Amino acid sequence: MRYQPVIVSLVSLMVLSALFIPSRAGEEAGGTYGTKSFDDYQRPQACRSCHVDIYEQWSQSAMAIAFTHHWDEIEYFDLARRHVEQDPGLAGPVSGCNGCHAPLAWVSGLGDPPRPGGSRADESVSCDFCHTIKGRTGDPSFNFNYEVDPGKVKRGSREGGKSPFHTTEYLELVRTAEFCGICHNEKDPYGIWVKSTQLEWKEGPYAAQGVPCQRCHMPGAPGRSANTSQREFPDIAQHLFHGAHDPGKVKGAIEMRMHPDSREVEPGDIVVISVQLFNGKCGHKVPSGSAEERQLWLHVSAHCPDGTVYHIPVDLKGFEGESETVTSNALAYQDMGMMLGDLSFAGLPRDALEYEGDRIFCLPYFDPQGHRTIAQWNTASLGTDYRIGPRETKIETYTWTVPDDIAFGTVTVKAELNYRRLVKSIAEFLKVPDDETEAIRVNDAQTTFEVVDY
Repeated sequence: MRYQPVIVSLVSLMVLSALFIPSRAGEEAGGTYGTKSFDDYQRPQACRSCHVDIYEQWSQSAMAIAFTHHWDEIEYFDLARRHVEQDPGLAGPVSGCNGCHAPLAWVSGLGDPPRPGGSRADESVSCDFCHTIKGRTGDPSFNFNYEVDPGKVKRGSREGGKSPFHTTEYLELVRTAEFCGICHNEKDPYGIWVKSTQLEWKEGPYAAQGVPCQRCHMPGAPGRSANTSQREFPDIAQHLFHGAHDPGKVKGAIEMRMHPDSREVEPGDIVVISVQLFNGKCGHKVPSGSAEERQLWLHVSAHCPDGTVYHIPVDLKGFEGESETVTSNALAYQDMGMMLGDLSFAGLPRDALEYEGDRIFCLPYFDPQGHRTIAQWNTASLGTDYRIGPRETKIETYTWTVPDDIAFGTVTVKAELNYRRLVKSIAEFLKVPDDETEAIRVNDAQTTFEVVDY
């Protein structure tokens, strides 16, 4: 379903150093901006002195590069900030990205940090930042509505901890999905939920069973949380934070099977292939998070005895907005031209994939003019949500007329489910490094039928 734009007034925007401080989509930002200093926070390397394993795990995660990661840098500085030059009224919402990507800069009042390499914003989501959060300002968790209290007290998920360097305090919030939702739920200036990973979890089966985000993204294992610990625990939280950027997490996330409606056909017959896709591992929808730029598509092809390969397009189901869920290279993302000050910009290929007609599991984002966009801050409406929910099975069918001149013998039909973190046409246009558009095979399946001559 295509929703009409919902306009929410941006109120309570505070002006500081000629910069608009972002509101929480029309609500107060929690009073954290500029209330602290970089000097209030320990550098991650200081934490490593005692927490070697945890530091090394964190340093390899997306948390450690939330501000310095190449695509995040390019999107923020070369697209979002350029958009602010065209529309200064967006300064607040765009600077608000740093509330989660560079929270030390945010709470220190550096609403527009320099590019990576120029400030402590480079520490991204650091150890001391997360472990000195003391609460949140309201429910639900979203748009960095954390309450912070940096200092000697470090808050975590275990009671009775002792440290020679700091005081420890148990915080129940750290054990909950709501803690993650502080940054993994986001509402934009139009009042649209442009990120809703924790809310997706909340509506699904894992929340009902009491299985929070941390169970999968910070799994427990035997060990000691620090080299000063006198006791080993069976469930030390591993600070892996593996997710959409980890091929090992992505591969196998969706399980697949397929079959034809007939095992023997003649040339000219019609055969229907059914593919079942089951999300048996993710507690949220797939893809989630920055769903506007993620791609998950199913490609089906028939491989004939003589080596000929045929692409088989997906059968249409007829729901509203379905064209957005079938791969196409029609031009889209026209708002990028406006952001970059190029009024002649015609757009970029929407999916930039080799074959049109594949099923793509997505949540389309639309700008105020109704064009597809990857700009969360410029999303005025959403299309049909055709992602795969937790423990949901989607069935796609492929109706194929067997060619009259096909060779007799066994036809193998292959289904390939692929994932890409960023649309390739966008990456090439903005000069994003190639690794961001690497296609990852999530899963595959195949089936056969015989072409016979009666």
